Amino acid sequence: MIVRESVLIGGRPLTLETGRLAKQAHGSVLVSFGESAVLVTAVSTEERPGIDFFPLTCEYMEKTYAAGKIPGGFFKREGRLRDGETLTSRLIDRPLRPLFPKGFRKDTQVIATVLSSDKLNPTDVLALTGGSAALHISDIPWDGPVAGIRVGRIEGEFISYPTFAQMAESDIDIVVAASRDAIVMVEGGASEAGESDIIDALLFAQKEVQPILDLIDRMRAAIGKQKRAFSIPELETSIKSKISERVDSRLREASVIREKKARYDAYDTLEDELVVSLKADIGEEAYTSNRSLIAEEYEHRKATVVRAMVLDEGRRIDGRDTKTIRPISCEVGLLPRCHGSALFQRGETQVVATATLGTAGDEQKIDALIGESYKQFMLHYNFPPYSTGETKPLRGPGRREIGHGALAERALSRMVPAHDQFPYTIRVVSEVLESNGSSSMASVCGGTLSLMDCGVPLKAPVAGIAMGLITEGDKVAILSDILGDEDHLGDMDFKVCGTSRGVTAIQMDIKIRGLSRQILEKALAQAREGRLHILEKMLAVIASPRVEISKWAPRITTVKVKPDQIRIIIGPGGKTIKGIIDQTGCSVDVNDDGTISVAGADPDAVRRAIEIIQGLTAEPEVGRTYKGTIKRVVDFGVFVEILPNVEALLHVSEISHERVESPADVFNEGDEVEVKVISVDREGRVRLSRRELMPLPAGEEGERAKERIARAREAGAPQRSGGDRGGGGRFGGDRRDGGSRGGPRHGGGRPPGGGR
Repeated sequence: MIVRESVLIGGRPLTLETGRLAKQAHGSVLVSFGESAVLVTAVSTEERPGIDFFPLTCEYMEKTYAAGKIPGGFFKREGRLRDGETLTSRLIDRPLRPLFPKGFRKDTQVIATVLSSDKLNPTDVLALTGGSAALHISDIPWDGPVAGIRVGRIEGEFISYPTFAQMAESDIDIVVAASRDAIVMVEGGASEAGESDIIDALLFAQKEVQPILDLIDRMRAAIGKQKRAFSIPELETSIKSKISERVDSRLREASVIREKKARYDAYDTLEDELVVSLKADIGEEAYTSNRSLIAEEYEHRKATVVRAMVLDEGRRIDGRDTKTIRPISCEVGLLPRCHGSALFQRGETQVVATATLGTAGDEQKIDALIGESYKQFMLHYNFPPYSTGETKPLRGPGRREIGHGALAERALSRMVPAHDQFPYTIRVVSEVLESNGSSSMASVCGGTLSLMDCGVPLKAPVAGIAMGLITEGDKVAILSDILGDEDHLGDMDFKVCGTSRGVTAIQMDIKIRGLSRQILEKALAQAREGRLHILEKMLAVIASPRVEISKWAPRITTVKVKPDQIRIIIGPGGKTIKGIIDQTGCSVDVNDDGTISVAGADPDAVRRAIEIIQGLTAEPEVGRTYKGTIKRVVDFGVFVEILPNVEALLHVSEISHERVESPADVFNEGDEVEVKVISVDREGRVRLSRRELMPLPAGEEGERAKERIARAREAGAPQRSGGDRGGGGRFGGDRRDGGSRGGPRHGGGRPPGGGR
């Protein structure tokens, strides 16, 4: 049976359909909005023996045919996921995963495939909603539904499901996943938005998803399958009691050890002793059959002890209270040959961040369904295994690294100056050298310091802080600057980045049902307090961006020319621009709007390149003197090249104060002559004078010369018998011999230039 249901979102229909496509999947939903459509399937197979984790995979794939494109590259088919697809896959995974029953171990896969893209409506939130719907109507045990929504804000008004164009205008852009009574995931950025504005956006999102949740429930009522029976294996109460009696007090002692490695060693020692004790008590066979449940119970006791310590005493693992930030140390200029570098350490989390400046040729080309674009600011996050004292194979960046890098990039991107103000491509790399929680937030802080050390004129410095939450009944504890353990055992991971004025990025994952506005307000206020403290520590090391960029960075100077002059700079077949590069050793990038960027390590070379470009594109100025070369001699004057490819008429009457019968009596082709521009008419024709640069004759002849000049100026053109029948001009336009006033200024055969 085919079921198709719709609901209006912002006056436009959001449609869910099932029963027609991918019917062998356990759950399948086609989500459509505008002319964008995403097919989402959910399948769960049998449990693999011996695994102690939930093997859930969420995949989001964009097919280029969806936008009427053929993939680039040699193979002409889609390959590994691009970063944008990976980030959307994480966006689907994060809200769906916590809603599976505890102890569920069956292989489960959610696949979202973009089948149609109208290039107007983003498909990531459609995929998230489709994943929820596919699981909800399937027989897979899952405690949903949730729905995804993107919220933008333009001129103070919130917009649900904004288009790409509206997103570009929004000062808030967040994706929210929400259930009936809870916000379960948040991901987004803002232009220094106030904390109250962020809360308003989240509550607006939760209100807007309610009709979508109704829609998903209606589909389940119509076609939903009976959920599979699933029971969670339980450890015997007597064994639980034995574990609690033997470890709780010692877990409390181990939990307050501040050093991470020493604390983990104490945990491991206690667990080893517990195993020996239990084997002796309940027998080898009973222990072996309950091994995984015993290990889970030990972890549960660890979490219970730590949570109770926080809620009852306000004391955390490392002895801090709920608001205290770990000790911070900062250093800039760490690496002498990097353009900018910084070391940021907070507790046992340490990051080295570097900033590198490049030219337009270093921009990252993004080939997405909506078209090609270029990234001028990039932040990459690396998390090597030694940062946690482990060994793992290095296989390139994983999903976590891509996700953390994207969060830090989002936090900083709105504070990076516009390209027309700072014409560099910027890459920040965060190397996590030690990790004990909040390494992504340390990357934001280290990235800010490295950019300031590099001399990038940030609009404002940015810091990040990770917040946690522990709740039990009416007891609530909000934790600032959480450790890795607190992230694992807590009820919320809430990362907030921003300046002293407001929030620039936010990421939140919630494990509990319901989060009141009061808790949100308190968490954001506490995050702001911590963020300002961190910024104070950072600015004590470097108060503002360096005035000069690194001596190792390329110097980029921009000049603006008319778009129709681009072809002069590029030249036929690129000959001219290649010549400039060869002569100066500089990089020259040309944009279609006439912006020319010249980059080079040698300031003198950059200056020479700029002078060449300015010489090629200079235009005659009235009253200015030029030294030119005579290109043609005619009976009414001579044509002088005063600038590259610019010829102007020196009329016979303007050659000298004395009467000149024939210009050929005075000049030959190739002669150099100093002239002054006396007029440029509206059609671009330029007239010159030589006599205005010559001293007036003495006596009566000089007076007559003055009178002739005055009469000529009043008439608006040189006066002479047998005068300018053709009018000549700037373009060598002698109409008597076929010249044209509108002829091409730069000669024929030059192709139009331009960069991207």
